[in-house]
Amino acid sequence: MSELKRTPLYDLHVELGARMVPFAGYEMPVQYPLGVKKEHEHTRAACGLFDVSHMGQLLLRGPSPAEALETLVPADIVGLPEGMQRYALFTGEEGGILDDLMVVNAGDHLYLVVNAACQEQDIAHLRRGLPEGHEVEVLDRGLLALQGPRASDVMARLCPAACEMVFMQHGRFEIDGIPVWISRSGYTGEDGFEISVPAGQGEALARRLLAEPEVEAIGLGARDSLRLEAGLCLYGHDIDTETTPVEAGLVWAIGKPRRRGGERAAGFPGADLILHQVEAKDHRRKRVGLLGEGRAPVREGAELFDAEGKRIGVVTSGGFGPSVGRPVAMGYLATEHAAVDAIVYAEVRGKRLPMTVSRMPFVSPGYYRG
Repeated sequence: MSELKRTPLYDLHVELGARMVPFAGYEMPVQYPLGVKKEHEHTRAACGLFDVSHMGQLLLRGPSPAEALETLVPADIVGLPEGMQRYALFTGEEGGILDDLMVVNAGDHLYLVVNAACQEQDIAHLRRGLPEGHEVEVLDRGLLALQGPRASDVMARLCPAACEMVFMQHGRFEIDGIPVWISRSGYTGEDGFEISVPAGQGEALARRLLAEPEVEAIGLGARDSLRLEAGLCLYGHDIDTETTPVEAGLVWAIGKPRRRGGERAAGFPGADLILHQVEAKDHRRKRVGLLGEGRAPVREGAELFDAEGKRIGVVTSGGFGPSVGRPVAMGYLATEHAAVDAIVYAEVRGKRLPMTVSRMPFVSPGYYRG
């Protein structure tokens, strides 16, 4: 693991007894002594702290940065109010998804958070694709996620002003004299905050948060089971360059002004195919949720079959859902088999296990909307 990068919290993870694993080019904590299941349950019941400093943090500057970014994403960035954040997708010329990202309107510039494994290609994509006169700055900052129903109680003691924000709002604050950028968002389905912090002050902030009685350090294992129960995609697994936003069930990420008849229709890579799929609904496969029976988890890569034994799809994420109390998965099915409550069969070690097509998320979201 000597060639892997380390986040500003590496030494703290080791001190806390984390089991470190390679992830997206970094040494990251997969779990702490508490264990994945208890870390998951603690986040759902109280509050967990996640190190997500491996994510890429960028600033986009230039004339009309929102208009410029719209040449690369189908989201409505021009209509994003200052101080708000929006989910977006980089799309390719063939309609596939190159990455998913968060975009903040920070006034005279945009603040972007991109996936760690895609960071270098995203930076190149931006610099190559943006109109002349725009600059992409790569930031050296840590990123912490405070997630769970008690996250607002913790934040009320450390930064009361941040608690006035609603879901997907973003602002700049201080915690114990440390300048931070905070959004009310996350990747667990719970209320919470993502906190961008100067790299050199990341460990001090993490220790301050962990000193609060509700907060436990949470690793990648529980982060994955939490986001799966929340029905949230993981890039490179549930979405990729071979998957369109429509197949992925992400039509909501295509802004209404960017659709046919909208004031800024199309103008992004792959628009013809993607907007055709939005209108015609003739895509051949669809991302669905799947609920298993018993306790045996159905993992990524398991093939899905109909009652006659015909292969009709594949699982892209799966495991046991501690909050659901049964196996949960998501994957892609041929559209004619994707109706909610349909029964399909996942092949696991030579056995065909029944799974029920389910709506997502599998748990009720706890997002704070005011």
